[in-house]
Formats: sequence, C-alpha cells, structure tokens
Amino acid sequence: MTVNPALYRQLMSQFASGVVILTLRQGDFCHGITVSSFCFLSMEPPQILVCINQNSYFLSLLEQSEYFGVNILDENGAELSRHFATRSLTKFTTVPYFSGQSGVPLLTEAVATMECRLADRFPGGDHLILTGDVLHAGMDQFSQPLIYFRREYSQLRRGTLIEDSLVASPFVTSRPGN
Repeated sequence: MTVNPALYRQLMSQFASGVVILTLRQGDFCHGITVSSFCFLSMEPPQILVCINQNSYFLSLLEQSEYFGVNILDENGAELSRHFATRSLTKFTTVPYFSGQSGVPLLTEAVATMECRLADRFPGGDHLILTGDVLHAGMDQFSQPLIYFRREYSQLRRGTLIEDSLVASPFVTSRPGN
C-alpha cells in the first residue's frame, strides 16, 4: 500500500526548512535553482546533501561542473526564491552576486554561502541525491534565514529563547534534570 500523493505532499509541507538556491558557472553563464531538499551531512569532512529532481535542467549542468554554490536565503529572500524557481535561463541578469574562490556565483542576499565540490551521487526515487564537499563558507551573523512552511514563506520569530519560554510557561513545573 502506498500513501496518497496529495496527502504525502501536504504532510511534507509540515516540515519547516530554510530556503536554498544552488548556483554554478558554466563558461560565461551563471545558473541557479531553488531547492527544498538540503541538509548538513558531515562535520569531518565538512559535507552537505542536496536532492534535485531528475528532470531538472540544472542537474545536467551540475553533473558537468566540478563546483557549485549553496546560498541560504535571508528573511527578505522570498522573491529571490520564486525568481530562481522559474525555468528562465537569464536568472542572473538582475540578481546581485559575487564570484567565490572557485568561480561559482554566490548571492549577496544570502545569510550564508558555501562553495562545494560535487562529491557523490545516489538515486532516490524521482530525485538524485548529491553530496558536496564544502571548500569555502561565509555568513552574515546578523541576518535571519527565510523559512518555508506549509507552502508559504515565513520568518523566524525573534526575541524568544527556548530557555526563557520554558521558565515562563505555566505548563512546565520543573526544568529537565531537576
């Protein structure tokens, strides 16, 4: 028995995540795509994992390229995410970016960027699972990430620490470990 596809899609929308744009340079042209399946993989060596639909034009470009960029969007990046989710091949004509040490384009409106070397590929249903070795990284420690939840963009709520909310909560009678 399999899960109803519409229900499965709705279930997966319950998982809040950051919004990531993968970028690469091929010759004189820059390319990018918004991805929703991205995560940390390893500290030693530093690696990330990303999944891309097997029908994506970007996948064929990525498999021909040695390096790619990972751009975690800041809280004002919803329009940028939509822009890179289109099939346009001229996505970089109006987008501010700089070239990383490996030559990949990195978005200036990102809360964090990474330059990666494509390490491995694995089949995963209708997607290809890719791992990347992180070679260079940078971040803006004062920005907040863009969040995608229930098929909508959102922002993190500021000013509330989990520790503070535990102390003030009427539902918690003791702290863990007490």
